[in-house]
Amino acid sequence: MYRGVWRAVLLWLLIGLPTGQAWAVDPVVVLTVNDVISPASADYVVRGINKAADEHAQLVVLTIDTPGGLDTSMRSIIKAILASPVPVASFVAPSGARAASAGTYILYASHVAAMAPGTNLGAATPVQIGMPGQPNPPAAPRSDKEPEPDTTKDTLTHKQINDAAAYIRGLAQLRGRNVDWAEQAVREAVSLSAQEALKLKVVDYVADDVNGLLKQLDGKTLNVAGQELRLQTAGAALISHDPDWRTQLLSVITHPSVALILMMIGVYGLFFEFMYPGTGAGGVLGGICLLLGLYALQLLPVNYAGVALILLGISFMVAEAFLPTFGVIGFGGIAAFVAGAVILMDTDVPGYGIPLSLIITLAVGSALLLVALGSMAMRARRRRLVSGDAGLVGSITPVISVQPDNPCNGWVQLQGENWQVSSPMPLRHGQQVQVVARKGLLLEVTAAQVAPRGG
Repeated sequence: MYRGVWRAVLLWLLIGLPTGQAWAVDPVVVLTVNDVISPASADYVVRGINKAADEHAQLVVLTIDTPGGLDTSMRSIIKAILASPVPVASFVAPSGARAASAGTYILYASHVAAMAPGTNLGAATPVQIGMPGQPNPPAAPRSDKEPEPDTTKDTLTHKQINDAAAYIRGLAQLRGRNVDWAEQAVREAVSLSAQEALKLKVVDYVADDVNGLLKQLDGKTLNVAGQELRLQTAGAALISHDPDWRTQLLSVITHPSVALILMMIGVYGLFFEFMYPGTGAGGVLGGICLLLGLYALQLLPVNYAGVALILLGISFMVAEAFLPTFGVIGFGGIAAFVAGAVILMDTDVPGYGIPLSLIITLAVGSALLLVALGSMAMRARRRRLVSGDAGLVGSITPVISVQPDNPCNGWVQLQGENWQVSSPMPLRHGQQVQVVARKGLLLEVTAAQVAPRGG
């Protein structure tokens, strides 16, 4: 009887108990954003969240240190967080980091919001799109009966602020965070430290590092896509997905300065390929750079008038090499290029302006290139032609054969071809003759004056 009981217990241990792998908790994926919220960082975060779902992660920790960024990129990240089947914890870390502007919106959208000591968030007022607004004119004297004047700079700014306030207010209501402060961060650009944010229920936790945050989250229940998920983060494996080569490449080419340089290299590469066909290097390099530059521009908030001016300016500079306008079109193209580069970026977000020094450098480089091409063209015009009719007339060459029935006609070899020649005097084989005219396929020649040799 006892033997049967022990067999049953052993069978239960072998079959009923989970294996060591089954006891292991699901991992935690860590993503890092340490720069401006850009198309590159948006692509990185969206792909990271999707990959975390494929890896059956129980939580995504997004560590943030950003001064803000582009509205379109921020909204792409927030959409990915809201639609994610894996909860996302945004963590402003390490100490000294910040989640300003767009970072504040991402923090509010996350399932868990946390900060490290010595960090701050806020200043979520949307940066004005387009050219900076003009300062308000001084207020005119008014009577006590007149209403207070509207202090809003313009209608566009008013619309942007109201839209941003409604957006972050909706995120705060969704996550149960401080709605009033969220709207204040947009309308008044206020900021909070980590402890103040915790006190005002703007964030949920304050932790020194990721491990400390995971200890606080262990056993907590989160609502994800309408389902309650219980976290088991104590002892969970951490999987860090650092930005890969694709993210790094996208981050480089989507910088406005790099995109502008790529466009310049692309256009001039194709230009030299058209001037000297068959080399291949200019066409290949120019085509790749031009496509990369155009791809970067379509991801950035650009002013299309600026793009049109840049392309028009480059076209004028290229046309200067083919048209004898003595620099009028070329330097007009430089002026158009500079104007287009100045107004190219349709945002005042920090880090997305094109330095004036770079614009001047590219313009001066283009001017020097135009001067070099012009001087080459002038030298080429002064040079004696060595091909065609001009190259044939005046040439001295020996007679290679004489017609037996007409000694005044024969054959010579010029420019790699055999030509029939006619002379007023009889010709002989090997005689030096000089071409004086061409009539169709017949060359008229005379006996060449050969200088006597010195004794």
